[in-house]
Amino acid sequence: MAKRQRKLMNQMNVVPYIDVMLVLLVIFMVTAPMLNPGVVELPTVGKSSQVPIRPLEVIIKASGDYAYIDREKSKATRVIGWSELLAVVTKKQESNPNQPVLISADKSVRYERVMDMMDVLQKMNVERVGLMVTPKE
Repeated sequence: MAKRQRKLMNQMNVVPYIDVMLVLLVIFMVTAPMLNPGVVELPTVGKSSQVPIRPLEVIIKASGDYAYIDREKSKATRVIGWSELLAVVTKKQESNPNQPVLISADKSVRYERVMDMMDVLQKMNVERVGLMVTPKE
C-alpha cells in the first residue's frame, strides 16, 4: 500500500473568521436598538439674573509697593501699604465674598512675593483668586 504524501497548505482558510464576524454583526444589530441613549442636557443661552462682579486687582510693583484697582468704583490705581491692602481686601470680601481678586505683578518681581500674596489671600478665605497676565505681542 502506497502512502499518500500530504501536500503542505500555504494558504490560510478565512471562512471560520468570516462566520465569527457575521455572528458578531448579528448580535450587535439585535442589541443596538435595545440600548437607551443617554440624554444630554445642554445649557441654555439667556440673560444671567446676576450681574457679573468686577474683580479687585492687587498690584505688586517692581519697587516693592502695593496698589489696587477697584473696578467697581473706578479705574484709578491707589498705592497703599501692605496692612492697608489687607484691610481693603477684607472689607471687600465681607461685603461680597464672591468678588474675585486678581494679582498683577511686574515682571521683575520675584515669584515668591506673588506666592506670598496668594497664601495670604487663601488664609483670608478669598475663594476666587486669579493671576493677571499680559499677552506677548
